[in-house]
Amino acid sequence: MKTQILIAALFFSGFVTAQQKKDSLKVNSIEAVNIKKQVFKKQGDRLVYDVAASPIAKGTNTFNLLKQTPMISSVDGKTLKILGKSDAVIYINNKKTNMDAEALIEMLKSTPSEDIQKIEVITVPGSEFQVESKEGVINIVMKKNKNNGYNGTLKMQNEQAYYNNPSAGASFNFRQGKWSGNSNFRMGSWTDRQRYTLSNGDPTFRNESYGYNDDPNKTFGGGFNVDYEISKKQSVGVSYNMRYNKSFNSILDVTNFQNGNIKNRTVNNEDAQTRNHSFNLNYEIKTDSLGSKLTSNVSYLWFNRDKVSFNETFPLSNVKDNNYSALHQSVPQIINNYAANIDYLKKTAKGETWLMGASYNRTNTDNDTKQDQYVNQEFIPDTYQTNHFIYKENILGIYLNYERKLTEKLSGKIGARYEMTRSTGDIVGKEGGFTRNYNNLLPYLNLNYAINSDHNLSYTFSSRIRRPRFWELNPSRTYFTPTNYTQNNPFILAAKFYNQELNYMYKNAFYANLSFNMVEDAAASDMIPLQGTVTAPKKDEDGNYIYDPLGNKIMETTRFLRYIKTNYGKNRELSLTLGMNKSWFNDIWTTNYSVNLGYITYQGAVLADPTSKPGPEETEVVDPYIIDIKNYNMSATINNTIRLSSKKDWFLGVNYFFASQAAMESGMIGARQSFDISLKKIIGDWTVVAEVYDLFNQNFYRVQGTQPNGKYNNITNFNYPRLLNIGVTYNFGNQKLKKAREMKSANDAVKSRT
Repeated sequence: MKTQILIAALFFSGFVTAQQKKDSLKVNSIEAVNIKKQVFKKQGDRLVYDVAASPIAKGTNTFNLLKQTPMISSVDGKTLKILGKSDAVIYINNKKTNMDAEALIEMLKSTPSEDIQKIEVITVPGSEFQVESKEGVINIVMKKNKNNGYNGTLKMQNEQAYYNNPSAGASFNFRQGKWSGNSNFRMGSWTDRQRYTLSNGDPTFRNESYGYNDDPNKTFGGGFNVDYEISKKQSVGVSYNMRYNKSFNSILDVTNFQNGNIKNRTVNNEDAQTRNHSFNLNYEIKTDSLGSKLTSNVSYLWFNRDKVSFNETFPLSNVKDNNYSALHQSVPQIINNYAANIDYLKKTAKGETWLMGASYNRTNTDNDTKQDQYVNQEFIPDTYQTNHFIYKENILGIYLNYERKLTEKLSGKIGARYEMTRSTGDIVGKEGGFTRNYNNLLPYLNLNYAINSDHNLSYTFSSRIRRPRFWELNPSRTYFTPTNYTQNNPFILAAKFYNQELNYMYKNAFYANLSFNMVEDAAASDMIPLQGTVTAPKKDEDGNYIYDPLGNKIMETTRFLRYIKTNYGKNRELSLTLGMNKSWFNDIWTTNYSVNLGYITYQGAVLADPTSKPGPEETEVVDPYIIDIKNYNMSATINNTIRLSSKKDWFLGVNYFFASQAAMESGMIGARQSFDISLKKIIGDWTVVAEVYDLFNQNFYRVQGTQPNGKYNNITNFNYPRLLNIGVTYNFGNQKLKKAREMKSANDAVKSRT
């Protein structure tokens, strides 16, 4: 009996065990479906792209990966846009990158995608971010692994546009005990070729120019970042970045016509070189186990650009007054910036997060412009265009953010930034200086409501200002022809931006973004074309006045077209973006599509030229420039990545971009489109990529502007956009190595203005 009971017990036990195993398998099977990673999702004030879970992440570089990230696009392969309109500011591990724009793009192109954990897209940044206007933030989060060792990347590429442009770069990372660091180096040469067609005038007069510009460049740059872990709670680090660019023998050659008759030819030869050095010292201490920490930075930036040009105009007709003219110009600019900031991040056991901080920037710019005019067979100083402009700016900012989860579904973040700006501009030995003091309170609000696992809704409000770039303030001219030139404006004011956004996401794959932006004291995104006339005593080719039979000076009236950056009024923009990021057929085909619909208005006027400096006995008349534009526009981005092999070593990329005719303050930009195709092959640690950008040469700049009085200005700038690129990348060392701690620079906001 006992035996029977024992057998029955064993049988029952086995049955239960087997049943438990079956149930366990069922549960595991269900869990395997439910816990599949979400590649794209909304978290608080940002949208997160989980690179590690994406089927297209392997074997590419960070720049190409960003182009495939939802809400991010790049049309020219050199810049990044968010939602097709906002400029992108790059952060790495929540710290702004400490390098200039071109060096940053090269760094992204040389960083393997395997190093990236996730990409966060913040369309409306909070008060803690040092951004301007309606800039968005891309935060790249690197993978974390504390293994000792080293790794690196070698990259070579060759671009064929109108000219052949080779480049190469290398990066190296190491970690050993408490020390870690990374370094990079890039070098290359390229020549930009642009073809111009310009026309301006009115129903009674027309001016036309046709020509080209060749701009050869040689550049090298790099930097290093070293971090030392004093203890488990404290770290100190130092970083240095530099870039040198030389552009000698840049030639602009245009032929000018008036009313259909050839007049003259203008040749401008320019030599320029730019040097940029930046240093940063960082200290960080963790104050508790919840993630609270104190961070401080001290930074220094030195920027120097030397530009020397020789502009000649040769007569090509027999018109009596059509004489040879020439000028020499030297436009150096030196910028020194000293900056410091301190942040304290406090996290509580209740899930609250406080962030408070202060920043200080002191900037001195020195612009010593010299110009000589060809008069009487020699060059003499032009006292009206020669000036030594000194600009000093001090900015003190304090900011406070508070973030918490209000309910299981509702979370919020509120903050504000207060900035005090004190600046002076002086022209040494001349009148026309200014003192400008202003304060700005910049509030921020974000609310995020997770309706359920499939639906998410968020609202964000932010206010920002846009300060003029330092080169825009330097009161110098850059000549295209003797009567067609750009004029910088030291009197331009900071513009105020108010941004609102409503974002909806469905199943972490489909999204809708509705935004409304208001700008007060708006400055033109491009330069305003001011037309007018200058009446002055007439001179012969030797610079002597010409008199009539009665002994009076003969007066001569000359038309001019002067491009100027200045404040004009206000604009409003309403935009709707619909997008999708989804993989099909077991991740064989990955799609990233978006469509943007926009309505924008510009209202204001430029009634005078604030930089006008008529000479003796000269009278200048500027035609009022009226801005009253309402425009509907749309754009679409279609990115496809197709895996061509089961081994995941062949990939085909097919991308298309289209932008309809759109308005800007200076006129209507013509429609643009670009069809790109790429082929990628992964061979172990090697990656070979062949890409063709803008296969049909359709992404170039055209603008047409007409004023109510009939004055018009049209520009076509064809920059030979079709580009064939062959790139080879080799990754060596331990690819799971954690990179050194990226450090925030105190002068981040200043770098974007150089």
